Amino acid sequence: MTRTTLITGGTGGLGSAVTAHLLAAGWRVVVPWLVEDELDRLAEHPNLHLVEADLSDEAQLEAAVDVAAADPDAPLFGVVNLVGGFVSGQRVHEAPVELLDSQIDLNLRTTYAVTQAALPHLIRGGGGSVVCISAAATDNPFTGAAAYIASKAAVASLVQSLAVEYRPDRIRVNALLPGVIDTPGNRAAMPDADTTHWSKPKDIAKVISFLLSDESSAITRGLIPVSTLG
Repeated sequence: MTRTTLITGGTGGLGSAVTAHLLAAGWRVVVPWLVEDELDRLAEHPNLHLVEADLSDEAQLEAAVDVAAADPDAPLFGVVNLVGGFVSGQRVHEAPVELLDSQIDLNLRTTYAVTQAALPHLIRGGGGSVVCISAAATDNPFTGAAAYIASKAAVASLVQSLAVEYRPDRIRVNALLPGVIDTPGNRAAMPDADTTHWSKPKDIAKVISFLLSDESSAITRGLIPVSTLG
């Protein structure tokens, strides 16, 4: 049976790899997008549905979720929350509190809002799988990124709460904990970095595909590290 997954951030450096992998695996994939230049990262595919949407706008978010839930022959089963952002460089006493607000808004609120909008469809469909992105830094913090790390720790706590709350509805919720993800943007930002152990998008895509599949039906409330052994 064909199923649908909704991928936020599906045109990004990580998201484009996840989108391509799930399309190849036979999923119907719905990707909300906002930055037109990023669309070039995705090849045309009959099962790919692109929806222009600002996910911070409730009406546009609902419209994107409605597209994901629109095909009765491919019910919405997966939600992959990849939208997020990273800032660093200032210690807490040097950074405005608005920096924390922006990180929570981008990393936590978006994940919460998208999942909230999709949950009624997953419940009606008899279950599903939600995958979110937290960060390895929540267990191994580094200086200069307290706002980012706090927002990603909140994502991890949200995932564990959702997993307990929606277990009776057969909805599994898990989070991945990548380190630095090996995207063109991160390579450009850190040109002198050792990328040996950076998390590879294609590897993360495989893990997400597994977590969406029935083969992972015993896994929920997981906080799963993803890195490259190199």
